[in-house]
Amino acid sequence: MSRSGFASRSYHTRGLVLRTHKLGEADRIITLLTPKGIVRAVAKGVRRTSSRLGATLEPFMEVEALLVMGRNLDIVSQAQLRNSYGQLLVADYPSYTVANAMAEIAEKLLEAEGDSTLQQYRLFHGAIALLSKQRVDSGAVLDSYILRALSMAGWAPSFTDCVKCGKPGPHQAVHIQLGGVVCAECRPPGSLSPHPITIDYLQALLEGNWASVAEAGPRARKQAADIVANYLQWHLERAVNSLRLVERN
Repeated sequence: MSRSGFASRSYHTRGLVLRTHKLGEADRIITLLTPKGIVRAVAKGVRRTSSRLGATLEPFMEVEALLVMGRNLDIVSQAQLRNSYGQLLVADYPSYTVANAMAEIAEKLLEAEGDSTLQQYRLFHGAIALLSKQRVDSGAVLDSYILRALSMAGWAPSFTDCVKCGKPGPHQAVHIQLGGVVCAECRPPGSLSPHPITIDYLQALLEGNWASVAEAGPRARKQAADIVANYLQWHLERAVNSLRLVERN
């Protein structure tokens, strides 16, 4: 192939490595979350000890990559490390399990809808960066990410106004299928009755209000985590397997 032909088939992208799979004896398939969506590419020879790309293309590393378009999978030609979030996350198991859950959720959401790709990329990047600093409870980062990612996908919950009639809160009941709090007049069977502090905590997670999030106790965190997980399951209509492995503090 001529140099001009090679150039026409190559492209640069910034991305975050979501996961990797072994391919053959020395290669890996790399799943990248980029500002334009999910990219799957082959990184040749990265499992050899002599490879300079092996440590760069690990999960949760942010890279600037040069890829060549292939028939089935693209090929990673070059990759430069921008942020080594992965090295920080593997040192803390609860944070690492949360990062894996967020990666699976990001993939599933982008497979389901592609209208908010750039926003989803920025949200995921911000969540991974925050998680790597370990200044906020990892479970809270996960629940906030889920609520905000679902909101970007068009499924924004309401924890202030009644989701049926719009009556301003505070309200005391939450209905998963309707998408948030319901007033006493609209409350259908099957509604949950979490502690009022839990509802305030859910709103803080949705807003990314970390000062308020830090004030929540174990009961509010546990109730909120269950509500968020059920809300995610309702909209994705399939299980997020890595959520079962999440270790919460």
